[in-house]
Amino acid sequence: MIVLFTDFGLTGPYTGQVKAVLQQRAPAVPVIDLFADAPMQNPKAAAYLLAAYSSWFPAGNVFLCVVDPGVGGERPPVMVKADDRWFVGPGNGLFEIVMRRARSAEVSEIAWQPENLSASFHGRDLFAPAAAMIAKGEAVPSKPVEAAQFRKRDWPEDLLEVVYIDHYGNAMIGARASVVQKAGTLSVNGKVVPPARTFSDRPRGAAFWYENSNGLVEIAVNQGRADEMLGVAIGTPVKIA
Repeated sequence: MIVLFTDFGLTGPYTGQVKAVLQQRAPAVPVIDLFADAPMQNPKAAAYLLAAYSSWFPAGNVFLCVVDPGVGGERPPVMVKADDRWFVGPGNGLFEIVMRRARSAEVSEIAWQPENLSASFHGRDLFAPAAAMIAKGEAVPSKPVEAAQFRKRDWPEDLLEVVYIDHYGNAMIGARASVVQKAGTLSVNGKVVPPARTFSDRPRGAAFWYENSNGLVEIAVNQGRADEMLGVAIGTPVKIA
């Protein structure tokens, strides 16, 4: 499979154009829409989300990842093989957490490009064709890349910030639940958020945090919206109380 992880949004032409390229170049390979609303222009927040959700997929899949505010600039276009999963996209830190948590990781800079490469749409013109090549078992021309060009070693192992708000208003945190479970209670915007196993363990309208299905801390309100009740958005800090 080719798995799409982008901040292109749920409307507009961008996802459709990328999928059209994948259909033309790898018509027999299924394409899965994982995120079209990854944290917009925020590779750091997206990196923690990508690491959590990509680990759910079996080895052999190709992740086409575009959260790329520096498109057309100096950041290198890279491909990473981490625990036999491939990741294709910008070398701007987006793959930092994936690489750290992998048992083995290899990275190289994509040395191929099409005749007509848009300065502002590498997702369609560069990353999609490269992902299609990998998915078909073809070699993508590449060269070594300096780690300093794309690694973000100063980023924390777990990010105590909101990195995603879902359709229900639940707020995912860039931290694994296993890291904060012993601490118990969290606080956000000065409001205490206790732990719970699941929604029905708390009264209607009560806020809580729990371990979501992909291992992240997630703040929710039983039959309500945590984003509205707690006033959170992507980037809101969370504290261990």
